[in-house]
Amino acid sequence: MKKSKAEAYETIVKLVEVARKHFTDHGYVESSMEEIVAEAKLTRGALYHHFGSKKGLFQAVLESVQAEIGERVEAEAAQSDDAREQLILGCRAFVAAAVEPRIKRIMLIDGPAVLGWEAWRRMDEENSMRHLREQLQLMQRQGYLKPVPLDAMTHFLSGALNESALWIAQSPDDSQSLEETMSVISLFLKGFDND
Repeated sequence: MKKSKAEAYETIVKLVEVARKHFTDHGYVESSMEEIVAEAKLTRGALYHHFGSKKGLFQAVLESVQAEIGERVEAEAAQSDDAREQLILGCRAFVAAAVEPRIKRIMLIDGPAVLGWEAWRRMDEENSMRHLREQLQLMQRQGYLKPVPLDAMTHFLSGALNESALWIAQSPDDSQSLEETMSVISLFLKGFDND
């Protein structure tokens, strides 16, 4: 009997939800497909049908994590009408989200290791970096940002945010490290103000 689109969607959502918990708690390597499908009350066949493999399931989980972070960044940035402040709020939201235990292992540790650096970078470019570039472009159009090459600045700032998130995640006082990171990012960005 063929499943309806709604049932297939429900199966996908359930597998991603349960897998995310397992990948967060145990990491990719130690997560068992048998335990994931058992907890989801589904079969391995359902997992293979929708994702092809454990790696395919992990990629779907990472995509959902990146989408969640993107929503959080947009929501935080939307709290201001000032383009500069939007960028700072968005950067803070990204770094704060990336270091949360339920996100950092999937996005920062296992993501590049499981999918490979190139695939991970492509996903990052399609999500976080795309929004970052759009914001920098808006700031440049509005005259807030010096005329710098946007692709170079986007990659530079994205790399700084990702590396800062990794550093903060290992810090014994992550709230202090987050504040220090944001003060450095703010100082850096002021150097590019067109004032």
